[in-house]
Amino acid sequence: MLNDEVRLDHRIICDVVAPNSRVLDLGCGDGSLMLLLATHNNARVQGIEVSDDKIYECVEKGASVFHGDLDIGLSEYPDKSFDYIILNQSLQEVIKAEYVLNEALRVGQKVIIGFSNFAYYKARLDVFFGGKVPVTESLPNQWYQTPNLHFLSIRDFEDYCSHKKLKVLNRYYLGEDKLVHFMPNLFALNAIFVISK
Repeated sequence: MLNDEVRLDHRIICDVVAPNSRVLDLGCGDGSLMLLLATHNNARVQGIEVSDDKIYECVEKGASVFHGDLDIGLSEYPDKSFDYIILNQSLQEVIKAEYVLNEALRVGQKVIIGFSNFAYYKARLDVFFGGKVPVTESLPNQWYQTPNLHFLSIRDFEDYCSHKKLKVLNRYYLGEDKLVHFMPNLFALNAIFVISK
């Protein structure tokens, strides 16, 4: 069991990933989640990252990472070559979100997607009362600094999965420090979905 010092989204992803799995983390950042999966789940983990600074951090930690642009695709990987593909806080940052998602579904048996919920009540209040793009714990940047290109809500993603006939194997709605069970589209900061074709 992981302690409370580990980020909530990382704890949930570690609970989802079966031991000894093959995992590809798309937009792996500094490699923290990859190392957690390798040590806690004995997973064989690779990462793809576009930021040179983040790649250096991964290498310093001993994580296996490749430089790559997710918008170009995963053509070097055969179909179903990984048990899990992870897109944690990275799908909303790519230009071709649907293409990247389709590639993830092609290469992985299951895809774990984590994203910030733009319909979180504090974000709604910022827009309604402040008339400004929201800044929340899960959307911490000003509009001119944000890496996010796509702002989606939990309902948006559920509708997308339904429309594309994707199987939602599990879903988790995250508050600041615990899971949210009541009206998640309004009260969850982030969501994690486990999907497959």
